Amino acid sequence: MELPEFFAAFALSGRQAASAGAWNARMQTQNPGANARLIAFDLIAFVALAAAIALSAAVVLIAVVLLLSGRAEASPPGEENQGTLLLRTTDGKAAASAPLLSTDVSFRVSGMLARARVVQTFHNASADWVEGVYVFPLPENAAVDRLQMRVGERLIESEIRERAAARQVYDQARAGGQRTALMDQERPNIFTTRVANIGPQELVAVELEYQQPLRYDNGRYSLRFPMVVGPRYIPGNLRVSATEQLGWSWNTEQVPDAARITPPVLRPAAGPVNPVSIRVALDAGVPIAQVASPYHRVDIRTVSPSRREIELAAGAVPANKDFELTWAPQGGGAPQLAWFTEHKDGRHYGLLMVLPPAAAPGARLAREVVFVLDTSGSMAGASIRQAKDALELALARLAPGDLFNVIEFNSTAQTLFADAQPVNPRNVRRATDWVQSLHARGGTEMAPALRLALDGSDGSARVRQVVFLTDGAVGNEEALFRLIRERLGDTRLFTVGIGSAPNSHFMSKAAQLGRGTFTYIGRIDEVQAKMGELFAKLESPVLKGLEVHWPQGVTVESWPARVPDLYAGEPVVIAAALDRLEGEVRVSGTRDARPWEARVPLALNGSGVGMGSLWARGKVDALIDSVREGAPEEEIRRQVIALATAHRLVTKYTSFVAVDKTPARPSGAQLKLAAVPTNLPEGWEYDKVFGELPQGATDSRYAMLTGALMLLLALSTLLARRGRRFA
Repeated sequence: MELPEFFAAFALSGRQAASAGAWNARMQTQNPGANARLIAFDLIAFVALAAAIALSAAVVLIAVVLLLSGRAEASPPGEENQGTLLLRTTDGKAAASAPLLSTDVSFRVSGMLARARVVQTFHNASADWVEGVYVFPLPENAAVDRLQMRVGERLIESEIRERAAARQVYDQARAGGQRTALMDQERPNIFTTRVANIGPQELVAVELEYQQPLRYDNGRYSLRFPMVVGPRYIPGNLRVSATEQLGWSWNTEQVPDAARITPPVLRPAAGPVNPVSIRVALDAGVPIAQVASPYHRVDIRTVSPSRREIELAAGAVPANKDFELTWAPQGGGAPQLAWFTEHKDGRHYGLLMVLPPAAAPGARLAREVVFVLDTSGSMAGASIRQAKDALELALARLAPGDLFNVIEFNSTAQTLFADAQPVNPRNVRRATDWVQSLHARGGTEMAPALRLALDGSDGSARVRQVVFLTDGAVGNEEALFRLIRERLGDTRLFTVGIGSAPNSHFMSKAAQLGRGTFTYIGRIDEVQAKMGELFAKLESPVLKGLEVHWPQGVTVESWPARVPDLYAGEPVVIAAALDRLEGEVRVSGTRDARPWEARVPLALNGSGVGMGSLWARGKVDALIDSVREGAPEEEIRRQVIALATAHRLVTKYTSFVAVDKTPARPSGAQLKLAAVPTNLPEGWEYDKVFGELPQGATDSRYAMLTGALMLLLALSTLLARRGRRFA
């Protein structure tokens, strides 16, 4: 209800109350016996209204406390200039200074594979014993298969356990004063490291390793390392629990783990924290034409025509934007196929990449294109400018005969046209002007926009494509994935990641479920080239009906089980487990009604490390995806735990835990809990994300505050009017 309607309703209720009061006065004079009953009734009503007001006041107080606690955790007063953050201790009394954190990352790249080693060093600069909690990102396709804890000269190897069991081991070691580390997966690209019993002025390092396949697209390889978890929009009603509250958002019924994926965020004025150093040893296997780092300055040393050594020119940089390294083979040097294998525990694990030839020129596709633009608060600044430029290029690229529409969304969603309109100069100009008038504000309510864009239609004569431009800063990914699966129909969904730290898990999985592709644009000067590549995919025939035929007699399990359609410049990538390497694998498909086929001898392979981890990670992803299709979650959970335990993988159901057997903290010393703060992603505007009414977080606490105030005002007004009868 809008405020004018609210007060009009009050005026109406006032008139009704006055009429009721006059009627009561007449009744009391006409029927004296009813007078006592009416007075008793009024007294009961008075008590009920007073109780309601007291309850409303309590709700208001709770809402204010929640509001202030969320703001305080996002940016504690008095601590911004020191680059530290104070939080309550485990007993809820004193404040604890968060440990300082530095991260060192080293990559070994061979062909299309990367092995990463990430060392997180926690430094307790205080005089207290501290437990540090750090929420951080990793690539969405990383297979994390090792964790160690280093204390001085001692190196403690971790164990992989079911998640609850790992936490129990950690809690027991923490209570016993032993140094201990725990690593959990919150999302495929968000992890939490906890380190307990860090002594005064002590350093404790957590060393993790992971394997990942590189991305290959349009003739370039790319290696990506995310550095910061951007603030996520958390929809839904609050679910206040008794568990520790280390995030700036409370849990909600839509995002029950919101507190675990919303680490405290310092204001940019506090200065950067969490320095990161990166080194890459690159062995491409073929002569390299060029190496580029689009978002960070790097020093590059040429070792040989196919090898480079790369490191950040600054030595260390703030953890506030993603690092990306790209390279291209010399002309004609791009491999048409690659097959890497690893023999482990009696099985052969392999990773296959086959690059189909470019599509032959053909007739232009008849298309209906729907552009969806995120205008939420997290898009403010550089991101909204990038998105607008990208959308303008997309509108200009439309051809006569196409149909199109534009949707914008923040806390609500709206379409430019009621229905898709034909492409003509007038409609395109109207759309361009409308897009340029948009501003970033509000929350990131994606579901209404997806419902408008995905109509569930099948069998259209046109190719229906949705281009979704967003930073993906949401916490309710699973609900959105289910929505995409339910409403996709014949539509193809293409995601365009915008800004310095997009939610790559959401963007890539949404594109996978939508049978489209994911494009990342991190800077304004990339818009034209990246959108040009996307247009080529939108306008080209798709390689469909892909099938992988393994040799007869060979026992094999491969992922993905069903190979998705491919667009221009994309390779087929398959992870497999085989009992032996005999015969050849055949990959086939059709593009524009023309058959295509490639054959790869299994005996001709390059050796690799970590193929088993990549295969297991692919199977875990497939098992978890099956839950969205109706598979029983408890059975899937059991299978994932067994698989992850065998391959030592961190998953949503398994965690690493490391314990130093020697107690360190004296039994009488208090342990203080503190979350390591993070930077705001570069280019984001703090007040647009949090502001007076945080728009990067849940709106529910503020809706509750507003509703409680309105209720209090209404009850007070009604009570005042009824109170006149007692005067």
